Amino acid sequence: MKKSSRIATAIMSLFILMIWTYSASAAVTITKVYDGDTITLSTGEKVRFLQIDTPELSPGECYANQARTELVKLLNAPGQLALKADPNLDKVDRYGRILHYVFVGKTNINLKMVELGAAAPYFYRSERGKYSDSILIAAKAAQAKKLGIWKDCPGTKLTPNSAVTTSASAVVGNISMTSQTSSCNLNYKECLPAFPPDLNCSDIKRMGLASIHVIGIDVFKLDRDGDKVGCDR
Repeated sequence: MKKSSRIATAIMSLFILMIWTYSASAAVTITKVYDGDTITLSTGEKVRFLQIDTPELSPGECYANQARTELVKLLNAPGQLALKADPNLDKVDRYGRILHYVFVGKTNINLKMVELGAAAPYFYRSERGKYSDSILIAAKAAQAKKLGIWKDCPGTKLTPNSAVTTSASAVVGNISMTSQTSSCNLNYKECLPAFPPDLNCSDIKRMGLASIHVIGIDVFKLDRDGDKVGCDR
């Protein structure tokens, strides 16, 4: 009985060890891509990408959705997911999110997002991490090539020590340099005031305009049927 008991105990110990080893080596996966710089892991932990910043989905900043789309594509590329902290920077932010560089295979996703123009450098408290030089060089190159936010949100400024700020009203398509320096809202062919304050079609009629033409983003929501002509009914 004693011998059988010892054998049973040994088998159970081995079984427990096998379970623990499997759990410890089980691959951590991404369960949610919140926006262009924040993800949630299968462990339940939220990860904020170090040294970069992307436009906010709420309140719908310029290029926010595109940044998230670019991140999803990069994270779905072949390769093992790896997360790396920076010994020179904070490990957790004030919201409890883990701060990491995220790699898929050998690709530094933080850096790649900046190279694509989908993210901008953000050196919080002016602190420079392991890849800060590469990130800044990549941002200047993307800006020069007019990639991502540097193309779609031309009013965006490269301010590495501050969070990136983009504006929907900066997306204006092909507008001359003369009109960019005027006080008119750049999203419309007609000279409408900047947003805010808000305008409606009654205001447009009082301005003596029969209709307006949208050439950027319809921030006043005057074009109800999406044909780029507003207040025409």
